[in-house]
Amino acid sequence: MSEAERISVPGTAGIPNHPRWPALILRGAAPGGSDAIRARFAGNGWVGLWDWTIYDIQHWHPESHEALGVSAGHARVQIGGPEGPVAEVAAGDVIVLPAGTGHCLLSSSDDFGVVGAYPPGQAAPEALRDDPDAAQAAQPRIAAVPPPQTDPVHGASGPVTELWT
Repeated sequence: MSEAERISVPGTAGIPNHPRWPALILRGAAPGGSDAIRARFAGNGWVGLWDWTIYDIQHWHPESHEALGVSAGHARVQIGGPEGPVAEVAAGDVIVLPAGTGHCLLSSSDDFGVVGAYPPGQAAPEALRDDPDAAQAAQPRIAAVPPPQTDPVHGASGPVTELWT
């Protein structure tokens, strides 16, 4: 199992971030491209699979966690809002974001792609932008989102299930 990089960022006025759980980066945890990542996520119960990129605007999901498996290329992704750290990610890396955590694509290679997925029951997430009123109103919803029953990469026992309790 790969070691998880933990990223904890306090909320800002418009990006709430999760009150308890860190964002995680699992380096090299899902090699093999889009089909392999999709199969791994689906095999571990994560749903709503899609292939695309990451929005290049600050945004967050109030009622869903999100796994982003880098299927090709490399990118710089800001996590936690406009004041948050910038992570360099490459093919095979997986970012797992707890509900409420801001994220934004800053730059990428031309071939950059991700596979996205959500825990069961969270397949159609609402995406909100940097907005103080929405961030304040969403805090109870974010705190109420239960931890996933499985890690998107490792299944029943992995960084998500071990750290998000």
